[in-house]
Amino acid sequence: MRAGAQTLTLVGAPRNYLILQALAEGPKGQLDLRRAAGSPAQSTLRGHLKALEGIGAVVRRRRDVFPGALEYALTEPGRELLAVAAHLCLWLESAPAEPLELGSDPGKAAVKGLVDGWLAGMLSPLSDAPLSLTELDKRLSAVSYPTIERRLETMRLAEQVEMKPRTGAGTPYAVTPWLRQGIAPLAAAARWEHRNDAAGTTPVARADIESALTLAAPLLGLDPSLSGLLQIAVRPPTARGKSQRSLGLIEVRGGKVVGLAEIYPQRKPDAWASGTVDGWFTTIIDGERGDLRVSGDRILADALLGQIHSRLFHDDAGVIPAEVR
Repeated sequence: MRAGAQTLTLVGAPRNYLILQALAEGPKGQLDLRRAAGSPAQSTLRGHLKALEGIGAVVRRRRDVFPGALEYALTEPGRELLAVAAHLCLWLESAPAEPLELGSDPGKAAVKGLVDGWLAGMLSPLSDAPLSLTELDKRLSAVSYPTIERRLETMRLAEQVEMKPRTGAGTPYAVTPWLRQGIAPLAAAARWEHRNDAAGTTPVARADIESALTLAAPLLGLDPSLSGLLQIAVRPPTARGKSQRSLGLIEVRGGKVVGLAEIYPQRKPDAWASGTVDGWFTTIIDGERGDLRVSGDRILADALLGQIHSRLFHDDAGVIPAEVR
């Protein structure tokens, strides 16, 4: 499991989303929740409620009245989970052909394609350059050929990858700009997991951050006069001095992000940015600096970090409101 995948799958399930929405209005009993969720079987409803209880999004309690019937209430993590769903809804609404709704068949297929591609590690290599199925299989030794083929087809039907003209033995596939934007709901889901430490979720790993940056890079449009290297690092919440973990460097050339690398031994970085995992999430998702520390060429660093936020967490209608972050 990779960071964000479990949570995005959970909020992408239509009935979970409907239950969370209903509870946002106030505590409710099973009968009211069943109506709100589309009248599923009692066992189905109980399964959804148990899953939401298991991650701390919903709490079950007895009403303080006779005869003390059970009711369910939304917790603060549950409200934060609705914010993740809001990011997912915005991404679905920006689908290339037509806006998609969370819970519709095309919407479910889109969420599945995004999550499956993320779990299989397919997004990062495909974002570098178009690859054929055979080439992708060579890059993903931990995933079987049939699995890659199935997930690639799911993503193609969901307009997340597109076929390019054949130049060799196989048809190359490339990610679409819309799939790149899918990093937004994945990042929001990963932050929810990081903050709430839900059972079964996976901590944010270096590979997750590198994949996210690789996918987002082509979306960025910096001033053509900007060039340089930004070194990024994550430090533990209680770190002092040099206790931090480098994630590598982002190279900007002529206003374009042209590469990510672990080290550039022949060249000193022009700017540095470091912060806790939560600080990085605050900077990228909320557009606020949080505990992030920036030094060196601040114009380069501020422009790059600001672009990542604005390209991923803005849409045509403007910024996602603070109340749903």
